[in-house]
Amino acid sequence: MNPNLKIAIQGGPASFHDVVAQQYFAPQTIDIIPCMTFQRVFALVKNGEADFGVIAIENYLAGSILGNYTLLHDYPVSIVGEAYLPIEQNLLALPGQTLEDIRIVRSHPMALLQCTNFLEEHSYMQAIESADTAESAREIRENNLSGVAAIASRAAAALYGLDIVEECIENYKENYTRFMVISGKPLKDVSGANKASVNFQLHHRAGELANILDVFRELHINLSLIQSIPIISDPNEFTILLDLEWEDYNEFTAAIEKIRPMVVEIKILGIYKRGVK
Repeated sequence: MNPNLKIAIQGGPASFHDVVAQQYFAPQTIDIIPCMTFQRVFALVKNGEADFGVIAIENYLAGSILGNYTLLHDYPVSIVGEAYLPIEQNLLALPGQTLEDIRIVRSHPMALLQCTNFLEEHSYMQAIESADTAESAREIRENNLSGVAAIASRAAAALYGLDIVEECIENYKENYTRFMVISGKPLKDVSGANKASVNFQLHHRAGELANILDVFRELHINLSLIQSIPIISDPNEFTILLDLEWEDYNEFTAAIEKIRPMVVEIKILGIYKRGVK
């Protein structure tokens, strides 16, 4: 019998990363490896202790997670898949607690950012950052914390026996998070791939970025994201991240070869199939 795939995720059971992993790899049975940090996810994939990792990369409301783009550049891993998850944020607390009882709200920083309107309307609640949404819920249950709530999913409420004190507290209902699936090896078969994430560093010359974008335009490559990423070791330098989409894979490879001599460094972070929102 084949062993289950080992999937490293940031957070624990019933976290949004867990939901994405279960959906993405279905119907395969998987073993989740919870990690407190994204860097730990990357380390497990790099060392072969996990077959794949699942990482959030961008939220519609809160924006990009720049630190994960840096990790994608620095670690010898490849993006092999993409998934989008609609995000519904709920306020969870011990059974019997009311909205007026809550004085502290704990959750992951990205979740707190997605619920700033609610937190502003209830300014008597103190928002405290934690490592994970679902883990915040678990800590409330295990430590029997009165007056403390977590912002997390319905799955976390069910798993840890908490009440949903207030549902759907995200700022906007059209809220989704984009996730990347990473592996220690690039995707073997790129015949079905239609998207890539590419990171490069420019020469310090006027118009360099415009010249590169012209190459992609001429070869019919769609640009779905452009993001500047600071280089931590040199605050005066940065790299450019582009998400590229195409109909013809050969046009993508032609574009990459054309821009190679135009940049200081180029790294293809992954070639994969575009996720469905």
